[in-house]
Amino acid sequence: MISGLIKQFRAVFVKDQIPRDTLASQSWLKMIVVTSLGVTALVWGVRELRWLQSWELKVYDQMLRSRTDSERVSPRDSSNVDERILLVKITQKDLEREKWPLSDDTVNKLLTKLDSYQPRVIGLNIYRPGQKNLADGLINRDRIISLCLISSIGNSEIPPPPNFPINNVGYNDLIPDYEDDQIIRRALLFADSTDKKCTTRFSFAALVAINYLEKQGFEVDFPDKSYFSLGKTIFPILTKNFGSYQGINTQGYQILLNYRHPNHLTQEVTLTQVLTNQVNPDWVKDRLVIIGTTAPSIHPGFYTPFSASPRHSTRTPGVFIHTQIASQIISTVLDSRPLFWGWTDWAELVWVWGWSVVGGVLVWRLQHPGLLVVVGGITLISLMGICFGFFLYAGWIPLIPPALSLIITGVSLRAFTTYQTQQQLQMIILQVEQQKEVIEQLDILLKETTVDTTTNRDLHHIVTPHATSENSSGDFRLRGRYQVSKVLGSGGFGCTYLAKDTQRPGNPTCVVKQLMPARRDTKFLQVARRLFNTEAEILAALGKHHQIPELLAYFEDQQEFYLVEEYIPGHTLSEELPPVQSLQSETFVINMLIGILEALAFVHEHRVIHRDIKPTNIIRCIEDNRLVLIDFGAVKLMQPPNSEETELATVAIGTRGYAPPEQFAGHPRLCSDIYALGMIGIQALTGIPPQELQPDSETGNVMWRSRALVSDELAAILDKMVRYHFSDRYQSVAAVLQDLKFIAI
Repeated sequence: MISGLIKQFRAVFVKDQIPRDTLASQSWLKMIVVTSLGVTALVWGVRELRWLQSWELKVYDQMLRSRTDSERVSPRDSSNVDERILLVKITQKDLEREKWPLSDDTVNKLLTKLDSYQPRVIGLNIYRPGQKNLADGLINRDRIISLCLISSIGNSEIPPPPNFPINNVGYNDLIPDYEDDQIIRRALLFADSTDKKCTTRFSFAALVAINYLEKQGFEVDFPDKSYFSLGKTIFPILTKNFGSYQGINTQGYQILLNYRHPNHLTQEVTLTQVLTNQVNPDWVKDRLVIIGTTAPSIHPGFYTPFSASPRHSTRTPGVFIHTQIASQIISTVLDSRPLFWGWTDWAELVWVWGWSVVGGVLVWRLQHPGLLVVVGGITLISLMGICFGFFLYAGWIPLIPPALSLIITGVSLRAFTTYQTQQQLQMIILQVEQQKEVIEQLDILLKETTVDTTTNRDLHHIVTPHATSENSSGDFRLRGRYQVSKVLGSGGFGCTYLAKDTQRPGNPTCVVKQLMPARRDTKFLQVARRLFNTEAEILAALGKHHQIPELLAYFEDQQEFYLVEEYIPGHTLSEELPPVQSLQSETFVINMLIGILEALAFVHEHRVIHRDIKPTNIIRCIEDNRLVLIDFGAVKLMQPPNSEETELATVAIGTRGYAPPEQFAGHPRLCSDIYALGMIGIQALTGIPPQELQPDSETGNVMWRSRALVSDELAAILDKMVRYHFSDRYQSVAAVLQDLKFIAI
C-alpha cells in the first residue's frame, strides 16, 4: 500500500515542482471540495424529499417567537402594537350574558353603537348566513365587511348574509401548513371560488385592510399574477419553495404571515363593554374595528408558531389570526414593515455548500479533537446567529441544511482521516516489526567471523556512484536522472551527494545518499535489501511532516542502495552550539527543544525511533528558520564501521554521548530519543560535548548543573530527560512539551 503511494507521489513530482506543503494543501482542498459537494448533494436531496421540512419549520417558529419577544422588550420601531385596529372580542363571559348565536338585534345594536363612533371600517368576523337585516338602519353600510366560508375538504360552504353585496364579503378560510402540525404560518389573501354563494375572491382580512387603506387614498392593483400592489407597495406571491418550504400548495394568492407578539397585537375590548357604553369613542374613531369570538366553546382556535411556547396559549382564536393578517397588510403599506423574503434555490444551494466547505476547513486546520469540537460548536452558534440576524429583518434563510452539511462534512473528513491515519500507523508498525527482525538477522550476519576476501575488498572500493551516463564535463548522472554536482560527505559507508533532478521542471536540487552494504555476499545483500526497502517506506511516510525531509525516491544500483531526499538549505545545529558559538541562553534552548520535539512527536506517533539524534543530524532551514530532523538510523545497519568509531554498525546504532545506555545494549525505546535531545540541550548550556560529561558513580545520571547558569525549572526538565534509567525519564514527547511550554510562558 505504502509502496503504491510512494510511486504515485513520485509520479506527481516528476510532473511539476511544487512545495510539499502546497501539495498537501492542494490534496486537502481537493478532498474538501469533493466531500462538500457530495454532502451538499446528499443534504439537498434529503431536503427535496421534505424530510427536513418539519425541522426547518420548527426552527422558523422558534426564531419567530424569539424575534417577537425581543421586539416586545426592546422595540425597534413604534409600530409593534398596531394602534390603528380595535379588536372587539366576544368572550366566554360575554356569552353568559348573550346567548349564542347572537340574535339579529344584538348584532345590529353592536354595529350601530360602533358606527356612531365613526370608525373607518368594521369587520364582522361572525357568520350571519340567515340574517336578512344585517346592518339595517346604518347610514354607512359600505364600511361594514361581513363573512362567508368557501367549501373545502371537511367543510361545507357557508353563504354570506343575503342582504349584503358580495363586494363587502370576505371568506374566512385559513391555511394550516401540514397534517402533522396544523400550524397557521401562511395567509390566503385572494382565491377563486367555485361555490354558488360564497363567490368572493377576497379573504376577510385582506378585504378589511384594503378597504381601510383605500379610504386613505391607496389603490389596489393586480398588474401581474405574481404580485399585487397597494399604492407603491408590492406584495409578492408566495412560491412553492419559498424559504424552507418544499413543494407546498400555493393555490390562490398567499403570503407568509409576519406575526406580531400575540399578547401585544392591538387594543382589545369586549362585547359587553361596547354594549354598556364602557368604550372611549376615541378608541374607535377612524380605526379598523374587527369583531369576532374568542370563546373556546364556539371554536377551540388554531395552532400558530406560538403554540409551542409555555408562555402562550396552545390555540389562538381565528379572529386574532385575521387581525394579524390585516395588521400586516396595513403596516407594510403605512410603516414599511417588511414582508418575509427568501433566496432563490441556487443561492440556498451555494449557502449550504459554503457551510459544508467550512466544516471541511475546520477539520483540516484543527487536528486536536477537543479544539475541533469547541470551534465547531462556536461555528454552529455563529450559523444560528447569522440566520437569526437575517430573520430580524424578515429574511428566511435555511439553517438545518447548512448545519447538517457542516456537521456531516466535518465528521466524514475526520472519520476518513482518522481511518487513514490508523491504517498508515498499522502499516508502519508492521514495517517496524519487520525492521526489527531484519536488524536481528543483520546483527547475526555482521558477527560472523567468516568473511571472504571478495567482501573485504568491496569494503574499501572507491566511493564513486555508478553512473548510467556521463557528460563531457565529467559529471555523473545516476539512473540517467540525478546529476551529481557536489560531495557533501563520504566514508566507508558510501557518500552523500548534492544533485540535480534533471527530470523535474527547473532541475531542482536534491540530496542523494549512497549506502554501501557492509558485505556483498548474497545472503547479507538479501537481508540488507529487505531492511532498505522497509526503512525507505517508513521514511516516505515520515517525510510528510514539514520538519522531516521528504523521501523523493529510492532504488538499488549494482548492489548499492540510494535514497533521494528533499534538499534542506541551511546549516546543522552544531554550528549554533559551543565552541562554534558562545553559550546559548535558556530561551534559545527552550525554543530549540520545542522545535525538535514537535517533529519528534510525529515520529513517535508512528512508533518509530530515530536512534541517532545529535546536532549534525538537525538542520536549521535558512528559508523559514525551522529545525529539520534528518538521517534516521536503521539503514546504517547495512554499513561498515566508521573510521572515527562514533557510530556502531550493529544493532546498537547511535553516537556516543548522545545515545543512552539501553540503546547501546540493543534495546532502544522512544524515550531514548528524548535522552539524546536532552544531551543537546545540556551541551548548548554548558559548552561541553556529552562524551566529556561524567556520570554520577551511584546513580549513573550525568552531572552537569554546576557548569551552567540555568534556572531550576529548565534544569529539572533536562535532568528528567537524561536520567540514566529509561523508566525514570519522560515517557512521551507530549509530557516534555507540556513542561517546556509551561516555563516558556
